[in-house]
Amino acid sequence: MSEKKSIDQLTAEVIAAIEDKKGQDIVTLNVQGRCNFADRFILATARTDRQLKALANGVRTIGHSNDMTARVDGLEALEWLVVDLGDVVVHLFLPEVRATFQLERLWSTPEEA
Repeated sequence: MSEKKSIDQLTAEVIAAIEDKKGQDIVTLNVQGRCNFADRFILATARTDRQLKALANGVRTIGHSNDMTARVDGLEALEWLVVDLGDVVVHLFLPEVRATFQLERLWSTPEEA
């Protein structure tokens, strides 16, 4: 069993995995105290549904290497995938879906906007 990593370490590993698979427009949002199920969101965009799956698999691998379940939701539609890593929730979008939902605007604090 691996030692539990800090949220910052986990975030850095997830971002590296997304960058490795050429994910775009990576944004990290601190939602601690404003969200009851996570402390941090990581958002990224994929160009195609195939890349979307690759990004999710990369993030899931990071989760598994940290002894996390790393469940992926949204595989049926392949437009917006959510990978649950406990305190960190990763949202992976196709560009048009990300533009429609605008999670950055919804969850940004005035300092982040």
